[in-house]
Amino acid sequence: MLLMGIDIGTTNTKVGLFQEDGTSVATAAMPTVTHRDPEGFSYYDPEEMWQMITIAIREVMEKVTPTHPDVQIGAVGITSMAESGLLVDRQTGEPRSIFMPWFDTCSQPQAEWIAQEADLFERFCAAGIHSSFKLGMPKLMWLKERDPLAFEGSVWLSASGYIAYRLTGAMAFDYSLAARTFAFDIASKGWDVDWIKFCGIDPAVFPDVDPAGTPLGVIHIDLAQSLGLSKGIPVCIAGHDHVVSSLSVGAISPEIVYDSMGTAETLVGTLENKNLGRKEFESGLSYGCHVAKDRMFWMGGNSASGGSVEWLRSVLGNPQLSYTEVLTLLDEVQQQGPSGILYFPYLSGSGAPHIDARARAAFIGLSKSHNKGDLIKAVLEGTAYQLQTIREEAQQISGREFNKLVVVGGGTRNTHWLQIKADVLNCSLRVPPIEEASLLGAALCAGIGAGIYASAEEAVLATASLTAKHVEPDQLRHQEYRQLYELGYVALQAPLRAFYRR
Repeated sequence: MLLMGIDIGTTNTKVGLFQEDGTSVATAAMPTVTHRDPEGFSYYDPEEMWQMITIAIREVMEKVTPTHPDVQIGAVGITSMAESGLLVDRQTGEPRSIFMPWFDTCSQPQAEWIAQEADLFERFCAAGIHSSFKLGMPKLMWLKERDPLAFEGSVWLSASGYIAYRLTGAMAFDYSLAARTFAFDIASKGWDVDWIKFCGIDPAVFPDVDPAGTPLGVIHIDLAQSLGLSKGIPVCIAGHDHVVSSLSVGAISPEIVYDSMGTAETLVGTLENKNLGRKEFESGLSYGCHVAKDRMFWMGGNSASGGSVEWLRSVLGNPQLSYTEVLTLLDEVQQQGPSGILYFPYLSGSGAPHIDARARAAFIGLSKSHNKGDLIKAVLEGTAYQLQTIREEAQQISGREFNKLVVVGGGTRNTHWLQIKADVLNCSLRVPPIEEASLLGAALCAGIGAGIYASAEEAVLATASLTAKHVEPDQLRHQEYRQLYELGYVALQAPLRAFYRR
């Protein structure tokens, strides 16, 4: 029995097939194409996205058929970027609005209205997140100002929800993606009707909400045949891409935290169900309903972690430095201890724990003896310092220390970065051989919902045989980094932020 995962990402959409033990059988990727309207806002084409996914499904089926001629797929799970969405007609499913990507800032004025008119602490306690232009509610308000008629008989769907609808005909959200609308109450697990009306939106625009992994229906018979699939395959929304990844790496209990290293870097952990309060609000972290049953997650990220590396590659080389050149430069400075340069990785503002869109990146401590390798190393150190600030805040919230991290993502290919991270955080790192954590997580979530696994714990145990590599901290380097972190990185936060707010 195989499981299929679909991962709708900001730049690429992927489809994968996995064995029940988590072994990858076949994957395919297609671009998630961003279009630009003459008015300046970005959008996705929903039909184009759907066609790309059908092409990817056919591709993985063509890859797997020669080795698995009698292939049986037990379930399909769909995960996606969190806040992107569109309005569709409740009866026909036809798009009634543009498909809005999470990153477009057209809804910034609506987010500012929310910040002025709402009790942001109260909203945080309900939704588990801080107000932002990225969220569904300000996007819906922006759409309504432009075209109020588009809301008549319409439903707001996430990217995952739209593809689930195209496969099954069912319209729904899961808890983890519903919270990213800023219209969902994570305690009651229902839409916050009074708040939705306060924002001038009809609550009827939101569909049913189910736990992640709940089967919504089966793939339409004719569609299944055209995709090379058998009939009767159940489909589920597997939820928020970062959260569902925790299934694939086994991070579903409070003592295990995972770090997703990519263009953005995200630290995710698990909490027992609790009411949110002032301490959680001031932590800068996000909270929500976990895709694993009867628990919550906390999350904090740095939007320009790997992005800082990509930026510096372009700045230091023309053409851009290759990854081989980056690693060679790091080889030359790796044995010299800390670079002594402080890098603040705020190319796109700062996220948790001190959210500030006005914060900017900075190098401090440069001298004429520093070279390209030192600058690259400083960037890796700075992203590790920022991760440490998130970790410290999460430890305060959870009441426990995290001395081990499970690390996945493209950044794990850089062994220098892993060692620096271990040294700065004084953490042991476990790096499982998982290329597509969210894709596998979506497949496992579908397997849980379809009864192939009895629980999230059983799914994790089934994939535990994957052999991981380990990176241990060097205590001498950690002490050096600790001093730089406390006396430099932390101490300079306040004056730098005050300068940017002037």
